[in-house]
Amino acid sequence: MTLPSEAARAILVGVDFGRQSAKQGFDESLDELALLAESAGDTPVARVIARRQAPDAALFVGSGKADEIKLLVQAHQAHTVLFDQAISPAQQRNLERVLGVPVADRTALILEIFAQRAQSHEGKLQVELARLQYLATRLVRRWSHLERQSGGIGMRGGPGEAQIELDRRMIDDRIKKTKDRLKQVQRQRNTQRRSRGRNGVFKVSLVGYTNAGKSTLFNALVKARAYAANQLFATLDTTTRSLYLEQAGASVSLSDTVGFIRDLPHKLVEAFRATLQEAADADLLLHVVDASSPVLEEQMVEVERVLEEIGAAGVPQILVYNKQDLLPDDQRPREMVDAVLRAHGSTTPTPRVSVSALDGRGLAELRQLIADAMQTQPLIPDERDPRFDVQPLDDEPLTP
Repeated sequence: MTLPSEAARAILVGVDFGRQSAKQGFDESLDELALLAESAGDTPVARVIARRQAPDAALFVGSGKADEIKLLVQAHQAHTVLFDQAISPAQQRNLERVLGVPVADRTALILEIFAQRAQSHEGKLQVELARLQYLATRLVRRWSHLERQSGGIGMRGGPGEAQIELDRRMIDDRIKKTKDRLKQVQRQRNTQRRSRGRNGVFKVSLVGYTNAGKSTLFNALVKARAYAANQLFATLDTTTRSLYLEQAGASVSLSDTVGFIRDLPHKLVEAFRATLQEAADADLLLHVVDASSPVLEEQMVEVERVLEEIGAAGVPQILVYNKQDLLPDDQRPREMVDAVLRAHGSTTPTPRVSVSALDGRGLAELRQLIADAMQTQPLIPDERDPRFDVQPLDDEPLTP
């Protein structure tokens, strides 16, 4: 997304489809898209809001709004235009022809950030798989080199094979190889999970919206040095450490996982399923919430949605309202610990604790809640433990 010499100047575009806006994830301020752009290394220079009843088949925003965006591109000498919603390959191609600059949607932007941030071998493989699957959907009439290929001895393509078919075959081959390599890494991770299951270790996972402060809280609890920063998707790779609880006289396994976000690409959730499995296999989830966010309720709903998608909706939770240090004194809770009903409609109150991972406020209360959960909850059986009569995940085919 960025140029070698300077940050790419980006025009941000969001479309309000009225009654469908909640389903489309419309953000009138485009603040989150701006944070995504900055996380990818771009510099937002202008924002455009379009209002339509339905997407334009050719240009998504319609010809009039496309011309308006083109004038902004020229006025700001922008390098790219970023859309807050997903656009089709045909719409992307048409927009690039009209605007004269590369166009990307929210999905492509998130994939770009993940590609920049992945550090571990497994994380890089997961991102590569998601990007290849995304690219495979963009092949249709995308390039100008789709002439028929001449056949002949030693030629890559058969008689009359189109270049697009060669591109698709090459991408399919890379997807297959990446899945095979990823399965090998997943076997190693599953072996580690089986070991923890056999040892009867109580497993706790941190989950939450991106930039809620999970990694900072993780570091504060286990005195680790996991990378933490005030940016979206600062951490992609799961980190697991032992956390000793004096209150329980025992240790638990604490894992820091990738953050969630609105409209997280399904292929990315699919590719990161092995990493996110830490949450599904946990005995307890610490759902970290940015207490200073003006849209914390919407963010919590999105986290619950992804947890349900990965099969972790039924795992017991503790709600951790982080970043209390950013709240004015009159907005801070009087009681550090209470219980609330979660957004998904459960009738059983969920424990909630207010903390500041930065200054340590509320961490003692959080440790006590974890110890209480550890002593009152039975361990969730590890389905990959050979003691349980369950088919191992490694033997299941990957979703194509």
